[in-house]
Amino acid sequence: MTTGQHRAAQPETGPQDDDEPLPTIAEQMADQLGGWRGLVESSIPVVVFVLANIIGELRPAVIASVSVAVLIAGVRLAQRRPIRHAVNGLFGVGVGAAIAWRTGDERDFYLPGILYGIGYGVALLISAAIRQPLVGWIWSVLVAKGRSEWRADPKLVRTFTQLTVLWGVVWLAKVGVQAGLYLAHQDTALGVARLALGYPPYALLLLITVWTVRRVTRESPSAPLPSA
Repeated sequence: MTTGQHRAAQPETGPQDDDEPLPTIAEQMADQLGGWRGLVESSIPVVVFVLANIIGELRPAVIASVSVAVLIAGVRLAQRRPIRHAVNGLFGVGVGAAIAWRTGDERDFYLPGILYGIGYGVALLISAAIRQPLVGWIWSVLVAKGRSEWRADPKLVRTFTQLTVLWGVVWLAKVGVQAGLYLAHQDTALGVARLALGYPPYALLLLITVWTVRRVTRESPSAPLPSA
């Protein structure tokens, strides 16, 4: 009996204490996209701007989109919900709205997003070229709890480099479409493209990334990242 009590009092130890299973693909994607509510809320200000600008004039459209973004952030804050996605959306809408308001050109509402996309795509490709793939470092921060042992595994380095190139190419392709519409003064089409080329490609890239890394870590038992 004494032995049993002693055994019961001992804390359970083992590999599972150090290597917790990865969240599911759905959980990781939901966290990055903010769930369905995050998807909808981040899109509403842009939809409001596009519709209001078609119906009316630029300045009312700017006021309406910024007001909606502020309202969404305020509601999330009042409900004590995470406001990261709302704040990011508010910042993006606010900068674009300020530029469009100043220039009087509605297409300038989308200019910050285009410039950000170009910078992000170029940074991804440069990081892959110098063997410091951004996707790998982002994975370390968001999924692997800051661990970067993947740098010691050639297969994971190669995998993250390929994924980073994929992200960079897709990012530059979608921003290239928007830049073309911007230069062609296709304002309404630019708004539609901003919505269509926003979350859908991002969600697909996330799915490919999570599935690929999980597959590689399963195939390599010695891989230094936690696997499900």
